[in-house]
Amino acid sequence: MTTPLGPTRILIADDQEDVRSGFRLILGSQPDMTVVGEAADGLTAVHLARTLRPDLILADIRMPGLDGLELTRRLAGRDVPDPMRVLVVTTFDHDDYVRTALHDGACGFLLKRSGPGLLIEGVRAAMAGDILISPQITVRLLQTLAPAPAAPTTLSPLTAREQEIARLVAEGLTNAEIGEKLYISAGTAKTHIANIQAKLKARNRVGIAAWAWERSGRPSPTPLGPAVK
Repeated sequence: MTTPLGPTRILIADDQEDVRSGFRLILGSQPDMTVVGEAADGLTAVHLARTLRPDLILADIRMPGLDGLELTRRLAGRDVPDPMRVLVVTTFDHDDYVRTALHDGACGFLLKRSGPGLLIEGVRAAMAGDILISPQITVRLLQTLAPAPAAPTTLSPLTAREQEIARLVAEGLTNAEIGEKLYISAGTAKTHIANIQAKLKARNRVGIAAWAWERSGRPSPTPLGPAVK
């Protein structure tokens, strides 16, 4: 996988036309992104991916013909000689789906209800070689995968405000929700999170949340709300 010189070329794979249209409008509004193709089923998506060679494929989980998990395995799996970037964007946040997608090479797992800001952030993270996971899923992953919290033995490398933001990340809040809670802009929250990642040498929000988990104990998960397909 290489980094493109021009705008990120994106293929959208989703069985719902209104979802594809919405994603196309969101991504097309960004100067560094362009949508080069759309597919309403998994088999068509695989064919277009191999024909168009986009920089990134956005894939839903449940699609006719071939689901997004099998699409991910075929295009980004460990045995693929020339793997492509696949970012899963779906309504369905079952733990098995998340683990399977990430195991088979997905470069992120986002929920559709996370909003356009996180979608754009997820695309850019994928192109930078990072993995972005919706904050709501981050909480659950930590609950099942993180070790029992231990008492901190060293001083925190973070400021008091950064520690506060790290705890909110661990609770599953988005940048916008963190900004609203702390009376700062979403952009300022994003800057703080970038600084936190650098200080902690964390790859993504999961790493920040894991740090907060280990220092403070289990966070109280944010309610996920109703699923919207």
